[in-house]
Amino acid sequence: MSTTQQSTSASARKIQFAFTDEQDQFRSAVRRFLNDKSPTTEVRRLMATAEGYDPAVWRQLSEDLALPGIHVPEQFGGAGFGMVELCIVTEEFGRALLCAPYFSTAVLAANAILSAGTEAQKSALLPELAKGARLATLAVTEPDGNWDPAAIKLVATPDSDGYRLDGVKSFVVDGHLAELLVVAARIPKTTGLEGLALFTLDANAAGVERRLLESMDPTRKIARIDFRGAHASLLGNLNDGAAAILRTLDRAAIALANEMVGGAQIMLDSAVSYAKLRVQFGRTIGSFQAIKHKLADMLLDVELAKSAAYYAAQASAADDPEWPALASLAKAAASETYLHSAAECIQIHGGIGFTWDNDTHLWFKRAKSSEVFLGQPSYHRELLMQRWGV
Repeated sequence: MSTTQQSTSASARKIQFAFTDEQDQFRSAVRRFLNDKSPTTEVRRLMATAEGYDPAVWRQLSEDLALPGIHVPEQFGGAGFGMVELCIVTEEFGRALLCAPYFSTAVLAANAILSAGTEAQKSALLPELAKGARLATLAVTEPDGNWDPAAIKLVATPDSDGYRLDGVKSFVVDGHLAELLVVAARIPKTTGLEGLALFTLDANAAGVERRLLESMDPTRKIARIDFRGAHASLLGNLNDGAAAILRTLDRAAIALANEMVGGAQIMLDSAVSYAKLRVQFGRTIGSFQAIKHKLADMLLDVELAKSAAYYAAQASAADDPEWPALASLAKAAASETYLHSAAECIQIHGGIGFTWDNDTHLWFKRAKSSEVFLGQPSYHRELLMQRWGV
């Protein structure tokens, strides 16, 4: 992605960009793959299963397209691209509602290891994730659903050869099938090593109990994980633990924002297509002024949210000082746009839009679950104001 920066001041910093031909070709390749592998009939089949994904499709997107490691540096087994390419993938996945452990493995776990791990840990853990040979996830939230790291209560107690984890994590994406767990925990003051940090452990280790949770969005599976003295290893060091958690969540928020604008775009496209086909009172409903206004508003909202999402992605790729604030801006904007677009699409479809046979509800449920995933819009607007010093 070509980048031009004007650095008159930190507050006036601007990033202007356009997709390169290579990025457009990459997007086209991903979209062709998803058109073939993730039609809504397949989405409906997979969301009804406990696993929630097709291992054969996962192998193909890993081996043929190298998508799990698209943003992982080459020295750690990845393709060596960056945040923008990762967001192209998540946007296309959001359009297709692909049922796969991609966000948990490639976005959450891989970015946590990149943000917190030592060089030795990255070399040991990332190659298998980049190849799609090992599934992983990040466990941050607890039963209260709070995404603020300050709310973490799960305890990591120093042991003779590592740490013992005690507590509960909930709403863990793909936590029921991940093989590697990256867990955010708090080291108690009584140990003399107080602070937040990330820890890694095998998901099948002793003291780990996992349970799949029911949710309104079965296309993205979530689980509860109980830790009872489970042995874990520190990821990185204690000095940077809290900052690494925040970096990971901010990058995940940017990837999720792009996933959401992909879904919002599909809702807009679906609404436009239906408005051109549905005839009422002898004319297509798209010819009515009220529907035209509704579609124009949807278009404006989607384009603004998309601009915010890719602006944040490029800012993160360029390591712009404001990128964490832009991550919150993008997440808040995309959350509201996606849910609004899905609701408007259902309304334009009329009575059929509320039926199980119509596919629109699949994206509506994803929009609602994504609204609270990684923090609600109100949480991110507050975080944005704090980061801007308002």
